[in-house]
Amino acid sequence: MTYTAMVVGGGIAGMTCAIALEAAGSRATVYEAYDRTAENAGVYLTLAVNALDALRAVDVDVRGLGFDTPRITMTSGSGRRLGELPYGTGLEGTGAGGLTSRTVKRADLYRRLRDEALRRGVRFEHGRRLVGAAPSGPAPSDGGVVASFADGTTAEGDLLIGADGLRSRTRELIAPDAPGARYNGLLNTGGYATGITVDSDPGMMNAIFGRRCFFAYTPHPDGEVWWVANPPSPVEPTPAELAAITPEGWRRRLIDLFRDDKGPAADIIGATERIFAGWNTYDVPSVPVWHDGRMIIIGDAAHATAPSIGQGAAMAIEDAVVLAKCLRDLPTVQSAFAAYEGLRRERVERVVEQGRRTGGWKAVHPLAAVPRDLVMRLGMAHMARTGNDPSRWIYEHHIDWNDRADAVPA
Repeated sequence: MTYTAMVVGGGIAGMTCAIALEAAGSRATVYEAYDRTAENAGVYLTLAVNALDALRAVDVDVRGLGFDTPRITMTSGSGRRLGELPYGTGLEGTGAGGLTSRTVKRADLYRRLRDEALRRGVRFEHGRRLVGAAPSGPAPSDGGVVASFADGTTAEGDLLIGADGLRSRTRELIAPDAPGARYNGLLNTGGYATGITVDSDPGMMNAIFGRRCFFAYTPHPDGEVWWVANPPSPVEPTPAELAAITPEGWRRRLIDLFRDDKGPAADIIGATERIFAGWNTYDVPSVPVWHDGRMIIIGDAAHATAPSIGQGAAMAIEDAVVLAKCLRDLPTVQSAFAAYEGLRRERVERVVEQGRRTGGWKAVHPLAAVPRDLVMRLGMAHMARTGNDPSRWIYEHHIDWNDRADAVPA
């Protein structure tokens, strides 16, 4: 079937959804709350192979962005090597075969997705913050949806897809009693260091489980070093409290957290001209209702995962492609929404739980760091010896665009 779709949110989930809808024969308009694009976003992310596989399903190519990240190595704050594993590579025989995880600047990814969406005919409307929505037909499942925006304007389409993130207004409209974002006890910041040499191959992700803070860095082939840190904060800071910390304040705080650790963290931070303003990390636990009538939520609006396993963007991209397939192949909006949820809910909720468990390893008390490191070292050695990576199920997920989506049995 083909539809006119209103996609609320112009981030990774929204733009990928619009691209996938166009590929499936529908028409999409993206309504973004901010009055500008996100091209100045300073952070970066790693697109795991399952994300690249989903993008490949709708012919989106990001090979010209960033650099390959084929492996991850883990060390303790004492400098002891805990182990090394492929970062979602080596999955021949699955849809991800032949792909390598790729680290890209978020702003570059936004530009690539936006350019691709515009090329395919997607319209963008900025400064349109969703405040309400109602069915245009006699019943929620009939007719279409009328969306209302904070600027007093309205828009109408066959369906409304909420890709509006952690604080999703669409989620509030569909499921007013659904849980909201859940604070993870960690902050996030990072930057790009220059003029420093590190003992690592380009593209290698190096994860350091420090005594008081987690740190990860990846050398770019051009010599720049991209890094992130997760300072623990048991009490959730307010936006005003975070905004009050200057870049130099972050630098001093981070260097102090790593003062007792071996490794290059303090030197990398010292070689960084601009440190990102820090932000809180969250996830969204199970949302009981994803769709109502002709409205549905995807990505972080439905199931945000903590950034500790690098799957937030991947889950949103997978969602977008699967939803477009279901709308293309099934006879009604309701059957398509039900099939989408049937295909996605179990997987994404497992990923959210995995992210929460992994994030917990980053925020242990210094006294618990020694047993944590021992458990990780033994586990990594077992995985390297047996080839049994318990996270393989995340990366080997494949979406076949040409395979018809089936209805969920009644």
